[in-house]
Amino acid sequence: MRIGIVCPYDWSVPGGVKQHIQDLSESLLELGHYVNVLTPTSDESALPSYATNAGSTIALPYNGSIARIKFDPAAFTRTRNWLRQGQFDILHLHEPNSPSPSIIAAWSARGPIVGTHHSSNESMYAVRNMQFLLQPMMEKVIARIAVSEEAKKTMIDYYGGDAIVIPNGVRVKNFKDAKPLPDFDKQKTVLFVGRLDEPRKGVQVLLNAMPKVFDQFPDLKLLLVGPGDVKDILKQINIKYHSQIEFKGFVSSDVKSSCFASATIYVAPNLGGESFGIVLLEAMATGTPVLASDLPAFKRVLDDGNYGQLFNTNDSEQLASSLIELLKDKNRRELLTQAGIDRANQFDWTLIVRQILDVYESVKSVEGRNVREDFRGQLYGRLTKTGRLDRRRVKDSFLTE
Repeated sequence: MRIGIVCPYDWSVPGGVKQHIQDLSESLLELGHYVNVLTPTSDESALPSYATNAGSTIALPYNGSIARIKFDPAAFTRTRNWLRQGQFDILHLHEPNSPSPSIIAAWSARGPIVGTHHSSNESMYAVRNMQFLLQPMMEKVIARIAVSEEAKKTMIDYYGGDAIVIPNGVRVKNFKDAKPLPDFDKQKTVLFVGRLDEPRKGVQVLLNAMPKVFDQFPDLKLLLVGPGDVKDILKQINIKYHSQIEFKGFVSSDVKSSCFASATIYVAPNLGGESFGIVLLEAMATGTPVLASDLPAFKRVLDDGNYGQLFNTNDSEQLASSLIELLKDKNRRELLTQAGIDRANQFDWTLIVRQILDVYESVKSVEGRNVREDFRGQLYGRLTKTGRLDRRRVKDSFLTE
């Protein structure tokens, strides 16, 4: 099967959507399918062999975060050329409502189109204000996937219809044999992974909790992994603890795996906006116990605390006491380690990719043809009889499926 996948965000910037697309693509390639990913990037050297550059990006606020996207005339040209040359059997759009090559591809193509929704956000004002433009595009997406119940609810609230829930996955084999970093003690390291300059990732909550933890464990290290200003972070905690904090900055996937393998406990103090929690699975796949805020998405991954420990979101006091308790209780950590490994295996991409392939096959059977260029669903096409009939046929096929 020839599969075209569109990534909306900068490939060279770490993020859950990009990681999902990378893992999906590599899983499909291992099964013998042809895959090409259209993605913007600010660093073309970071692109894998199966990716096509949609152009450089700009940073814009989106979904409570800062997204690096590409949405300009050059993106339209590159996307249409990619569609024309790809001759795809399936077009798979990720975050098809975002201002990116994903929405451009939806406007420019027709045929077997699948959309995956990752976002979980109750205040997507930009989407609400652009709904008159987005709705015709969404009608062309024959099958919709949501990575969680939260993402599904967001999609239904804004667009109606329905979606099948297929969760994020983790390539367990990339994590289970990860080698620890040198100079870090596996029994004395607390780990945070995420953007340090993005408030919803909650690093400030962790920093507020750490003085009590450091006072109990004076030889403990806090390892912070992710981009951000080191000076701004250190301002948030007393100078006497600075020597116990280590920064890794932006790291490759291999180094990230080693960071997980070096940690006694992985802490996820996120404040909101998470639709799943792939980073929790990555930590668990390395055998690292997880302590996470009780966001709905995290509770779902951890099965209400059966596979990891939870604390009240944005509660530094409870985070500190929970972390101290876990650091003192080696038996509890060992139980969480084994439970976490079992949980990660339930989400291995060898299982998840089969569910997505089932969606591809069902879409192909509905549409009956491959992906091709389409202009009838656009400006003038909405006013023509042919365009109206075509959109109705696609919508009816989706509803009956």
